[in-house]
Amino acid sequence: MYRKLKITEMGRMSVEEFHEAAKLPLVVVLDSVRSLYNVGSVFRTGDAFRISGVVLCGITATPPNAEIHKTALGAEDSVAWRHFSDTIEAVAWLRSEGYELLAIEQCEGSTMLNDFRAEEGKKYAVVLGNEVKGVQQQVVNACDGCIEIPQFGTKHSMNVSVTAGIIIWHFFNLLKA
Repeated sequence: MYRKLKITEMGRMSVEEFHEAAKLPLVVVLDSVRSLYNVGSVFRTGDAFRISGVVLCGITATPPNAEIHKTALGAEDSVAWRHFSDTIEAVAWLRSEGYELLAIEQCEGSTMLNDFRAEEGKKYAVVLGNEVKGVQQQVVNACDGCIEIPQFGTKHSMNVSVTAGIIIWHFFNLLKA
């Protein structure tokens, strides 16, 4: 028989301890994501796997925000974040900080996620796009590569927060903080 653990039994770190802890060398960039619930979910998943940060771009809302908080549940306070009005500016800043930039998009010549291998010692930034239009073409052009999540059903895309979870999990398994 299994007994669910109480929150007090899980030994989670405090926000202060999180800020000091080693991070996964991964930043998630949200390129004009409309849904505040998707934004909050990315923060919460980012917290779970101790990513280095979230970069919010364009129309993507920023904390503090009640709708972001509803899904982030406070992870917007633990995960570092920064906002840029233009995603191209964010890409340039991340490149100057030593990140390899990868658009998560269906592109000619993209690398399927199951074939992607991260290199130890490298820092990565993944760009996820708007719920309808995806990653802007000019942003795709500015990235170092594209990663595509294989899909086998009738739909051509997945929810942004689900995509973020799959991508973060994959990088966590490759790079572990």
